[in-house]
Amino acid sequence: MKMKRPSGLCRSAFKPIILVAIGFCILYTVKLNSDSGRCDMARIHYVNTEYAKKAQKFAQHVLQAECRPSFVKKEMSRLFMQKYSMNVPPFTSKHINAQQGAFKYEPPFGFHKFSEKLRDLLELLPEYDFPESLQSAPCKRCVVVGSGGILRGLELGHALNQFDVVIRLNNAPVQGYTDDVGNRTTLRLTYPEGAPLSHREYFPQGLFVTVLFKSADFDWIQAMVKNETLSLWMRLFFWKQVAEKIPVLPKQFRILNPVIIKETALDILEYPEPRSKIWGWDKNVPTIGAIAVVMATHLCDEVSLAGFGYNLSQPSARLHYFDRLCMASMNRQTMHNVTTETKFLQRLIKEGVVRDLSGGIHCDFCSKKARD
Repeated sequence: MKMKRPSGLCRSAFKPIILVAIGFCILYTVKLNSDSGRCDMARIHYVNTEYAKKAQKFAQHVLQAECRPSFVKKEMSRLFMQKYSMNVPPFTSKHINAQQGAFKYEPPFGFHKFSEKLRDLLELLPEYDFPESLQSAPCKRCVVVGSGGILRGLELGHALNQFDVVIRLNNAPVQGYTDDVGNRTTLRLTYPEGAPLSHREYFPQGLFVTVLFKSADFDWIQAMVKNETLSLWMRLFFWKQVAEKIPVLPKQFRILNPVIIKETALDILEYPEPRSKIWGWDKNVPTIGAIAVVMATHLCDEVSLAGFGYNLSQPSARLHYFDRLCMASMNRQTMHNVTTETKFLQRLIKEGVVRDLSGGIHCDFCSKKARD
C-alpha cells in the first residue's frame, strides 16, 4: 500500500514551524557561545599610562605631518600590483553593470543572481558617492576605528576626532566611550545583524554603508531606506535581532561595492574561490575590519587604524572595548581567518602604507616593555 504524500497545504503549514525551530536553535547556540566567552573584568589588566601617552603622541604626530594626496592608493598598487585596482568605486551605483566581475559571484563577493533586487534597491538611493564636501577635499586623512579592547583606556578620542573621515564598524558604540573612541562618525560599515540597535549611534550627516551577504539583506536595507517595518517572516532569516529603523535619510545610505570584498578576499588575501554550501562559507570571508581597511584605501589619501588586533596568545584579554567578551571567544568562530588578516595588516603597517595608532597589530611607537 502506497503512503500518501503530504498535501501542499500540510507542507506549507510545516515550513514556518521548521524555520522557527531552526531560528531558536541558532539563537540558543549564539547565546551559549556568548556566555562562555565572557571575561572576568577584575582580572583584565588595562593599558598603562606610559603606553597611552605614547599612543596619543604618535597620533598627533601623524595628524601634524603634511597630508600626501593619493599616497595610499599608490602604495597599495605597488605592494599588490594587478591584485589591487586603483579605480574601483567603493560604493555601488547604477553604473555597476559596467564593472568587470561585479556579477561573477554571489553575495558578498558579487551580485550574481541578484540583478533585479539590486536594481530595485538602487532606484531608492538618490546618492552613490562621498558627499561633495569630502570629494572636493585636496587630501583626506581617514581613520578606521576597530572594536578592539586595546582602545580601552588609551584616550585617543580627541585625536580620532581630528581626522577628515572617521570610519566605524558594525555596532561598536560611541556613546559612553568618547574619551577612547571619539564622538564623530563619517561612515559606519556594517551588515544587517551588525547594525546598532540604538538610535543614539546614528549621526545626522553620517553615511550608513551596508555589506550584503544574502537575499534577505536586500529586503532589510530596502525596508530601512523606505522606513518600513520588516515583516515577522523576514526576521526569521537573520541569525540575530536586526535594527527595525535606521534613523538617517535615504541620501545617506550606501551599498558597499562587492568588488571591494572580492578584491580583499580572493586577490589580496588569496582566499579560495567561493563554492556552494548549505550553510556559511569556507573561512574565505574577510572580517568587516579588513574590508573596511581596503575600502578606506579607495576612499582616502592616507589611512590610519585604531582598535585593531587579535592577540590569541592572551585568551583572557578583552576582545572589544565595549563588552565582556574575551579573546578566547575568537577561537570558536569558523568564518574568518584572523591569522591571515593579521599578517596582511602587519605588512601594510611595516611598509608604511597605513599607520596603527593603538599598536595592536604592529607598534611603531613603543618597545616590547611599553605595555605590561
